[in-house]
Amino acid sequence: MTEKITVSVIKADVGSVVGHSRPHPSMMEAAKEILAEGIKTGCLEDFYVTRVGDDINLLMSHYNGEGNCDVHELAWNAFMAATEIAKKMKLYAAGQDILCDAFSGNIKGAGPGAAEMTFEERGSEPMLFFMADKTEPSAYSLPLSRVFLDPFTTTGLVIDPRATKGFDMEIHDVVDSKKVTMSSPEETYSMLTLLGDTTRYAIKKVESRAGAGTAAVVSTDKLNLTAGKYVGKDDPVCICRCQNGLPAVGEYLQPYMNTMLVAGWMRGSHYGAFYPCAVEDSDPTYFDGPPRICCIGFQLNNGRFQGLEAYEAPAGDRKPIDFFAGEVWNEVRTNAVKASMMMRGHGPFMPAILGPDEMEYTSRPAVLDALKERCMRLD
Repeated sequence: MTEKITVSVIKADVGSVVGHSRPHPSMMEAAKEILAEGIKTGCLEDFYVTRVGDDINLLMSHYNGEGNCDVHELAWNAFMAATEIAKKMKLYAAGQDILCDAFSGNIKGAGPGAAEMTFEERGSEPMLFFMADKTEPSAYSLPLSRVFLDPFTTTGLVIDPRATKGFDMEIHDVVDSKKVTMSSPEETYSMLTLLGDTTRYAIKKVESRAGAGTAAVVSTDKLNLTAGKYVGKDDPVCICRCQNGLPAVGEYLQPYMNTMLVAGWMRGSHYGAFYPCAVEDSDPTYFDGPPRICCIGFQLNNGRFQGLEAYEAPAGDRKPIDFFAGEVWNEVRTNAVKASMMMRGHGPFMPAILGPDEMEYTSRPAVLDALKERCMRLD
């Protein structure tokens, strides 16, 4: 029996140059050096260090399974090394997503977000890695619903004999820490009833009902609920396996041609439009945004990330396909800016800002408290 590979993506915002823009290159290099040690010790098969906006994303492949202490500690050490550099440089929000003083065996609850999947590597294993900045875990619920529930997006749901068998979705209640698994196509409408409430429900995992294994997994950690206060938006990641009974690469990308509003943006308290862009163009340039979405792709080759380099290229030096780069996405980006400008026109009024239960920063309680003695009941 073939040994199953685990692909882990762990991300964190641990400091940025000039507000919420991008990590300093030396922070990225420090993280890379730490993960390179994991190759030497045999903990990792391969890795790639990248970013979206001010978030550092660590892509790692290994045979240790999900939630592995050694892998998570390696990621923790990488973020701590980057944090130390950020503090020395007095960068903005140095160590923002680090909520614990020391590593305690797993990254969960410590601040960084994680998405991991374990599967048997196929003869050809194309993978997509979506990385978002300035938004929340449920930001993927709309595009993933279109991919796995809508044949007008994913033609494979109709014409691929394996995909027609449907998919199981693990849905998380991120507020009440509950989960449920529902099946498409039988429960499609019921799933959408839940997922339409993006303040509470988010897709965590999608599994093939035809035996193709895990199709997609999302980091669903709510950072402000973990910390008990606002320390930054969740900036989720999503790993997707493609083709051969699973959605095609183009089917995963198709939903992002539509302008979508997501929660987050400035101070984590506004609605803005998803802006699909290249990694190098993911710096926030308008009102701490608009919320960025990047997508890079690798082939998995015997546990290694195969990109546009020679097979012998050393770990960490791979060159992925950057799918949101290029002119084909220009109109989408233009529409995203227009939609974001329209939302900004509302200023501090809804629907530009989130509802009171979702606001990350608000002075409303203090205002109401100060007005207590002046308030009168209506006759």
